[in-house]
Amino acid sequence: MAAAPRGIFRVDALKHLLTDLFASPVAVDRWEQVEPWAVTRGWLQGTSVLPRSVVVKWTPNGQRDARTAPWRLRTELAALQFLSEDLGIGLAPRVIAADSAARFLVLEDLAPRVALDQLLRRDGAAAHGDRLAAFARARGALSAASAGRAETYYTRRAELGPVDAAADQAGRLAPLREEAIERASALGAPLASRGVHEFAPAMEELNAPGSFLALSNGDAEVNNILLHASGPTDARLIDFEFAGYTHALTDAVCLYVPGPAWLTVAIRPPQASPTSTATPWPAAFRKPMTTDRRYGNGLAAACVSWALVRLQRFALLDTHSPGDHSRLQLIATLEAAARTAETYQTLPHLTAWIRRSVINAHARGRSKAVSASDRSHGETSTARAGRPSAALGDGTATSARTN
Repeated sequence: MAAAPRGIFRVDALKHLLTDLFASPVAVDRWEQVEPWAVTRGWLQGTSVLPRSVVVKWTPNGQRDARTAPWRLRTELAALQFLSEDLGIGLAPRVIAADSAARFLVLEDLAPRVALDQLLRRDGAAAHGDRLAAFARARGALSAASAGRAETYYTRRAELGPVDAAADQAGRLAPLREEAIERASALGAPLASRGVHEFAPAMEELNAPGSFLALSNGDAEVNNILLHASGPTDARLIDFEFAGYTHALTDAVCLYVPGPAWLTVAIRPPQASPTSTATPWPAAFRKPMTTDRRYGNGLAAACVSWALVRLQRFALLDTHSPGDHSRLQLIATLEAAARTAETYQTLPHLTAWIRRSVINAHARGRSKAVSASDRSHGETSTARAGRPSAALGDGTATSARTN
C-alpha cells in the first residue's frame, strides 16, 4: 500500500474495511491529499467491482479544537446517509463505508467535478452564470426535499451519538448576534428602541421557521459545491460536518450578502422588485419554496442576522489599516444586508441602524487614515529638519507604522 498522507492513522483499518465491503483484496495505489483539510483521494487497486478512486475524510488525532471534534464526522455521516437512503436524492456524495472507531469516512469521489469558487476566482462570475444558477438550485432543492423530515434525520443522527436539535435550529453562530449589537455602540450607532422591537420578531422568525425548517449543511458557500466546469453541471453539495435543521433561508443569504471569502453569488439591485427576474440565481433558489410575503421577511431577517454575526468582529477589524480588505468586506456585508431588507420592504428601523453603522464605519476609517497620514507626514518633516527620530518617541514611530 502506498504511503498515507500526513495525519491518517489506522490506514490498515481502511484497507480491511474496503476489503470486507467489496469481498476482494484492496490496496491503495497512491494518495493525493486535499490541503489544508483532513481529506484525501485514494486510487484503489483490486477487482473491477472497486471504484477507481475514493475520497477519505478523517478526524485528525491529537488536536482538540472544534474543527477536529468527532461529532463533526458523525454529523456528516448521518446527513449523507439521510439524503441518499431516506430521501433518495443525489445532491451529495454517497457514503461507501465508515469506521467510527478509526474515525474516518469513505466517500464517493466526485471528480472531475471542481469547486465552484475555483471557477469564480479563475474566470469571474460573468463567465459562470449557469454554474451559479446550478448552485442556487441545488441549495433550494436541498431545502425543498428535506422540509418536513426533521424527525427522520434526528433519529438517524441520535443513533450515532448525542445531538442538540434546538441548537441546530438556532444556528451555531446565533450567540454572536447580541455581541454585535454591543459592538455597534462602539461605532456610535447604538440600537434604538424601535430597532430593538424589530430585532426580536426578526430573530424569532429564524428561531421558529415553521414550514421553512429544512436541512442545511451549515456552510452554504460556493466552495462547498462541486460541479463540472463545462457541459451539464451535475452539481453536488459537500461538507456536511455542521449539518442540521434550521431556517431554509439562512442558506440563501450567500446569494445576497458577501461570505467569509467575499464571494457573493448575486446581489439584487436596489431598484429590483422581489419578483424581478433581473437576478436569476436567487430566483433559482426560491423556485422550489413558498412565494408568500414570509419569504421576504425571512430572507431579510437571515441577511441581517448574518451581518450581525460579521459585525461582532468589529473590534478586531478596527485594529487593521483603513484600506484593509477585511474592513471593506464588513462594510459591504452591512450594505448588502440593508439593501436586501429595503428590497423586500421590511425591517425599516434595523435597516436604518445598519446604514448608520456603515456611515460611522466609513467615517472611522477615514479618521484613522488621516491620523496615520498626519503621523507619517510629521515623521517625514521631522527627519527633513534634521531632528533625531527619538524626538517623536519610539512608541509614536512604531504606532504610525503599524496602525
